[in-house]
Amino acid sequence: MNQNALDAFLEMMSAERGAAANTLAAYRRDLDDLQSHLINGKREFLTARPTDIENWMLDLHARGLAASTAARRLSAARRFYRFCHSEGWISDNPVRHIKAPKAAKPLPKILSEHEVDPLLACAAQDLRPAGLRMLALLEILYASGLRVSELLALPDHTGKRAETMILVRGKGNRERLVPLTQAALDAIHAWRAVRAGFLPKGSNRSRATKYLFPSRAISGHLSRERFFAMLKSLAAKAGLDPARVSPHVLRHAFASHLLTNGADLRAVQTLLGHADISTTQVYTHVLDERLKRLVETAHPLSKRK
Repeated sequence: MNQNALDAFLEMMSAERGAAANTLAAYRRDLDDLQSHLINGKREFLTARPTDIENWMLDLHARGLAASTAARRLSAARRFYRFCHSEGWISDNPVRHIKAPKAAKPLPKILSEHEVDPLLACAAQDLRPAGLRMLALLEILYASGLRVSELLALPDHTGKRAETMILVRGKGNRERLVPLTQAALDAIHAWRAVRAGFLPKGSNRSRATKYLFPSRAISGHLSRERFFAMLKSLAAKAGLDPARVSPHVLRHAFASHLLTNGADLRAVQTLLGHADISTTQVYTHVLDERLKRLVETAHPLSKRK
């Protein structure tokens, strides 16, 4: 019955859910692994108990599988047993109350203050219109920690009245105030002097005029892809590894550098537009790692053999 149940499940996933061949192969591999575990414990698919599934999870961990892999295999088992229950082959789902292992969140990638400085300096050296645009983009991003979508969709009136705070509409349509430094305001002012040259001609012009960074793109503003490419090119000119530089990395740098210099975690949460402070707390782990390295390299005791 083991093989029959598995074949019936895969047939259902293909016929009713339209699962691709690679997806079906992945389900088979994951469920074959469960089947092997159950057979070793003198069990079968349809006689498995919750403790058997828990032991399978422990076995996956003991074999060194990543938490994400174990979670995927448990997800396959959960789908399979829901199917078996719907078919009336089992009276209770042994996976129903089993929690998936949590994968550790990777620490955000950031640039140090000493790396951001040459990036800004390199942008400031380019006095061409495109260079003035790039400097304005960078100064705003590093001064405010905006998401790239928020940055590129800034309205035309941003910074017109030398306001030190601007209103941004972010995820979930939530509004928040974010700061603009004097350097950012100066960069915006310089950019405005050449901005008209970037307004497209034709039907898209009226849409593009609404944005601080207009473009010929359908959206009317500079695209994410174009900004990413511009930033990678600038990083290379500044002597930084382009693979380490992105708009989101600069957002991370904004948050990390604020905390390093004594900012309150709640204040950083508000500036970043995080709905939950636990999202912001990841930056404290970055600081913890820095402090560990500092002690290991700079403390007199670290030099003792």
